[in-house]
Amino acid sequence: MPPVQNGVRASSLDARWVKSHYSNAEGNCVEVALVDGGVAMRNSRDPDGPALVYTNAEVAAFLAGAKAGEFDHLL
Repeated sequence: MPPVQNGVRASSLDARWVKSHYSNAEGNCVEVALVDGGVAMRNSRDPDGPALVYTNAEVAAFLAGAKAGEFDHLL
């Protein structure tokens, strides 16, 4: 478990947030940042809202599944 707890205010993290170039101009995107021991994610429309924090292993497993098409049925 990363030292940063889930639900922490995203704007309180000392992090450089990035989003995909595939995001649209209306701000419908997820932003990610490296934080102590993991990867934080936030909703770009609510930069002061909560951040979800995942371990590197959790993110790697999700990305592998996404690349393999395991979540294509959600779109």
